[in-house]
Amino acid sequence: MAFRKLCSDPEVTAYLYMSNSMAVKRLGYNDHGPVHAAISARNSVRILDLIAAKVPPTIVREGEGDIDDSTLITIAGAYLHDIGNAIHRTDHHIHSVALACPIVKRLTEAIYGRTKKAIQIECEILNSIYSHEESIRCVTVEAGCVRVGDGTDMEKGRARYPYDRGNVDIHSLSALSIQKVEILPGEETPVLIRVHSSGTAGVFQVEKVLGDKIRTSNIEQYLTVQTLVDGKDVGFRL
Repeated sequence: MAFRKLCSDPEVTAYLYMSNSMAVKRLGYNDHGPVHAAISARNSVRILDLIAAKVPPTIVREGEGDIDDSTLITIAGAYLHDIGNAIHRTDHHIHSVALACPIVKRLTEAIYGRTKKAIQIECEILNSIYSHEESIRCVTVEAGCVRVGDGTDMEKGRARYPYDRGNVDIHSLSALSIQKVEILPGEETPVLIRVHSSGTAGVFQVEKVLGDKIRTSNIEQYLTVQTLVDGKDVGFRL
């Protein structure tokens, strides 16, 4: 229900449109619009589900909510994390919180009424939005799932636009080599993120994009990242 509400919210739709205008058209960055928002939300919840099967998420462990509350925090945080690009890329995580406040308030009121629980969940969602920035240490599992879910959206389509515009560098070339990202149950850890690359340049993308997000995610101990180059395990792990 929450995901459908966010996808159909005209204010959210407009912010995501402007995020792409700022990020893609004006700065030559990759997609930061509704497709990225939806993929990030899907991947974030997938990571949360795999972790929650082994370890209680933060809000559950602290006795402040159940798994449905945890899922709502993760979905909303992931879907709204980049809307601040509509204002500017610089400090966009702060702008995202500012723009998301009334949206999140509407969402939580519709589910919980205007109660203490609604305000609590609202704060948790805004925390996960703010914490998707790599320089900020995540303090909850939910925020960590949003951070890492964002980072897993790195298949080659996301780099296509800047590459076609002539932005040819190690970032665009490595991104274009990423063919597929799978989020699977792990053996040593609850989550295995398997990245398929068509060349060794993809290792750079895994290290710099996904690795930077994982290191301060607060869920790094629950994750294993495996990189395959042309179907072969190259032994690179995070």
